[in-house]
Amino acid sequence: MSDTRVKAATRMRAAVLRRFGGPEVVQVEEVPKPVPRADEVLIRVHASTVSIADHRTRARDLPKGLWFYIPISLGVFRPRHPILGMDAAGTVEAVGSEVTRFAPGDEVMVMLGAAYGGHAEYVTVKQDGAIAPKPRNLTMEETAALVFGGHTALAYLGMAEIGPGTEVLVNGASGAVGTAAVQLAKHRGARVTAVCSGSNAELVASLGADRVIDHTTQDFAAEGRRYDVIVECVGNAPFERVESSIRPGGALLLVITGLKGAITAARHTKRTGTLVTMRGATIGGAELAELTALAEAGEFRPVVDRSYDLLDVVEAHRYVDTGRKRGNVVLRIA
Repeated sequence: MSDTRVKAATRMRAAVLRRFGGPEVVQVEEVPKPVPRADEVLIRVHASTVSIADHRTRARDLPKGLWFYIPISLGVFRPRHPILGMDAAGTVEAVGSEVTRFAPGDEVMVMLGAAYGGHAEYVTVKQDGAIAPKPRNLTMEETAALVFGGHTALAYLGMAEIGPGTEVLVNGASGAVGTAAVQLAKHRGARVTAVCSGSNAELVASLGADRVIDHTTQDFAAEGRRYDVIVECVGNAPFERVESSIRPGGALLLVITGLKGAITAARHTKRTGTLVTMRGATIGGAELAELTALAEAGEFRPVVDRSYDLLDVVEAHRYVDTGRKRGNVVLRIA
């Protein structure tokens, strides 16, 4: 085998973060291609998303008060995870000797979570991790758009009892997690109120929201209406603001919160009987497969705002930084 072919077999392209900063710090480079361990699957990545998590990691922009978490999670002098991307959709290229659930050629979707790595041509994941078959009726780009929001929404909704007639409010209903939460809560029979800007009202209504509140003209916390569950995807609805909007025994699911919200959640729960939590339920491959089944049944659809090629990753980050994305921003890898 020639030197060029050997190099191609052991290297891959990836969007690499060598230092913290603005979108321009992310550059496409050639890096070593991962080799799967005995219990791992090697995936040829076709698409991933650039999420709010990628923005926060790249810019060291964590919710208020969580500065102490930066060196622990993100890195001290340089990024702990130089290749971002919490999700991926792709094709299994190779498997380790102990892998029995997947085989080369399988089309899959994975949630990589805090390990990151999706903004590269290849990534490895344990066969017992958050990996599931790709929905047969979706493209790779659409599949990637299911994962981050769908996985997160499933995790948080799993902390509350939601069924027919449950009143659920989703604050920040037009983002990746919000669009998923609206659909998944509606699938469970809930009556869903979506809070977003007026320009996104038509979108969230098309996803199943029964009622839409334009946050630019109306404060849902001041209208005197109560909900069984509030899903907080923005960071501006702490318990102190929305306590009167939650029915007794209800839940406030803090997808985004600052330090105060994190350290007072348990105290509020104990004092009031309302579940206040910033943690979601554990989600693995079986739950991810639930998203596949719902997508194939036409009951959960991805929302793709824009798609970018890997070489345009800086522009993708710039757009996410605006805070105006609807649903997901997809990064085409292959």
